[in-house]
Amino acid sequence: MLNTYFSLVFDPLAVFFVITILTISIPSFIYSLGYLKGHYSTRKIVLGQFLFGLFVLAMLAVVTAGNIFFFLIVWELMSLSSYFLVIFDTENKKSIEAGTIYMVMAQIGTAFLIAAFLLMYQQSGSFDFYVIKQALVSLPIQQKNILFLLLLVGFGAKAGIVPLHIWLPYAHPQAPSHVSALMSGVMIKTAIYGLIRFVILILGVNALWWGELVIVLACISCLVGILNALTEHDLKTLLAYSSVENIGIILLGVGAAMIFIKLGYPVLAVLAMGAGLYHLFNHAIFKGLLFLGAGSIYNATGSRNIEKLGGLINKIPWTSSYFLLGSMAISALPPLNGFVSEWLTLLVLFLGALTLGGGLKLFFCFSAAILALTGGLTAACFVKAFGITFLGQARSVKVEQAKECGLAMNMGMAILAFLVVILGLGVVFFIKIFGFVAGFVMGVDASLIRFSLNSFVISLPLANNIFLATPQLLLLLLLCAVFAFVLLNLFFGRAKVLLGKTWDCGYYKLTSRNEYTATGFSKPFRLAFSFFLLPYRKLNKVKESFYHVKNFYYETHTTKIFMDYIYRNLLGSTFRLAGSMRGIQTGSINIYLGYIFLTILLLLVFRGIF
Repeated sequence: MLNTYFSLVFDPLAVFFVITILTISIPSFIYSLGYLKGHYSTRKIVLGQFLFGLFVLAMLAVVTAGNIFFFLIVWELMSLSSYFLVIFDTENKKSIEAGTIYMVMAQIGTAFLIAAFLLMYQQSGSFDFYVIKQALVSLPIQQKNILFLLLLVGFGAKAGIVPLHIWLPYAHPQAPSHVSALMSGVMIKTAIYGLIRFVILILGVNALWWGELVIVLACISCLVGILNALTEHDLKTLLAYSSVENIGIILLGVGAAMIFIKLGYPVLAVLAMGAGLYHLFNHAIFKGLLFLGAGSIYNATGSRNIEKLGGLINKIPWTSSYFLLGSMAISALPPLNGFVSEWLTLLVLFLGALTLGGGLKLFFCFSAAILALTGGLTAACFVKAFGITFLGQARSVKVEQAKECGLAMNMGMAILAFLVVILGLGVVFFIKIFGFVAGFVMGVDASLIRFSLNSFVISLPLANNIFLATPQLLLLLLLCAVFAFVLLNLFFGRAKVLLGKTWDCGYYKLTSRNEYTATGFSKPFRLAFSFFLLPYRKLNKVKESFYHVKNFYYETHTTKIFMDYIYRNLLGSTFRLAGSMRGIQTGSINIYLGYIFLTILLLLVFRGIF
C-alpha cells in the first residue's frame, strides 16, 4: 500500500537534479555556520538549521518522487519550509509581506498542478508516473493541450516565469543569504524539473506550438528580468530579477528541444536540452556564489543598497574576488561556466535558424537576437553591481569599518568559485554528462549520438558538419596573445610608467559624494527602455525660507508594471468580492447547515448529470 503512495524514482534526470541540489546545499550550509552566528540567537539558529535541512530534504524528495500523490505532498512541504525561511526574521514587516506574496503565488501554482494531476488520475486511475504515461497516449489532443497549459502555469509560478515572477524580488531578498542561494539556485529549478518530467517524459511533446510558447515566455522573461535588474539598487533584489532572466535562458534550451524533437531532429534536440541543463547547473553555481557574496557584504556593512557602499575591494578582498568571479560568470565571459552554457544556447538557436525553414527560421533568429541583447544588458548590470559596490571610495562610516567575513563563510564561497572555473574549463568532460542526461530526456539513445571530442574542438554529427570551438581553444588563443605581448615588450622595450594623482576634473579634495552612482549608471538604459520601465522622478525641496532652498532630494523610480497594473487590480477585485460575500456570514448555525445541505445536493445533481 505504501508503494502506491510513496514510490521513488532514480533515473538520470532525477540523479542530475539530486547532484545539483546537493552541490549548492553543502557550500550554503558551511556558509550558514558563520553567517547565522552574527545575526541570530542560538535558539533561532537551531530553528533556522532545522528548516534549512527540511527544505533541502523536501527538494530532494520532489526530484525523486515516483508518483503524483507523493510529488504533491513534498512539493507543498518544499513551499512551506521555504516560506518559514523567508519570514525567518519575524520582526521585519517586509519579511512577512514577502512571505505572504510568495505563499499566495505558490498556492496559485499548486492549484493548477492539482487540476492537472486530477486530469491525469481520471485518465489513468493511478498515481504512478509510468502508468500515467501509458494512459495519456490515448488522451485527445484538446485535453493534452489543456494539460500542458495547466502544467506550464503550475510550474511557471514556482520557476518565476513572467508574468508569474512577482514573488521573486520580494521573497529572495528577505530570506537569509544562504537560503536565497538555495531558493534562486535550486528551488526554482525544481519547477524546470517538473516541466521536463511531466511535459516531455510523461505527456510527450504533442504540438509544435508548445515549444514555441515556451520560447516566447523565455524571451519575455529574459528581457523583463534583466531590465528590472539593471535599474535595481538593492543587491539581493537585483540578483532575484537576474534569476528571472536566467530561467528564461534555461527555457530557451528546453523550448528549442521541444521543437526539434517534434520536427524529427533528435541530435539538435539533445544539444538544446543539454545546453538548457548545462545552464541550469551553471546558474545554480554562480548565482549561489553571488547571493553568498551579497550576504557577506551585508554582514560587513549592514546594507544591501549599493548606493551606500563603495570601496569594499580594499576592505573585504576575498569577498570582492568571489563576487567578481561570479559577476564575470553571469556576464558570460570566457572561460568561465556561464559563457559555456550561454554560448551553447546561442549556438542551438543559430542551428535552428540554419536548419529550419519558413517562419521558424525567423523565430529562431529573433530568439537568438533576444539572447544576445540579454547578454549585453547582463554585462552592463554586473559592471554596475560590482563597480559601485567595490570600487571608488566608501560612502559611509560603516563601510570604512568593514571587515572580511570568517572562515566558514569564505569556505562556502570558495567551493562555488572553484566550480565556476572548473565547469568552464572542463566543458569537454562535462558536455558528455549533460549530453547523456539530455539523451535520456529526449528519448534518444546516447550511444547513437557521438560527440567527437578532443582538447580543443567539439564536432557534432550534423548534416552541415559544424565545428564548435571550446573555451580551451579560446584560452589557448588568449595565451598566444599574452605571449606575443611579452615578446613585443622584450624586443621593443617597455613604455615608461608614470605614477600620479587621479584626474579630478579640476576639483579639489573629491569625496564619495562626487562618485558615479548606480542611478547615473543605469539612466541611459532607463531612457532607452522607458516604454517598458516607465520611469518617474520625485524631487523634494527643503527650504530655509521662502527664497532660499537648503537641500534637494532627488529620487527616480521605475514602474513595476505587472505588480502595479495587474496583480494589485486582481488583489483589489478579490477584496471587493470577499466584501460582497460577507453578507452570507450571518453567524447562524442553522443557515450554515443549510449551505452544506445545498452544496451536497448540487454535487449529487452534478454527478447524476455528468
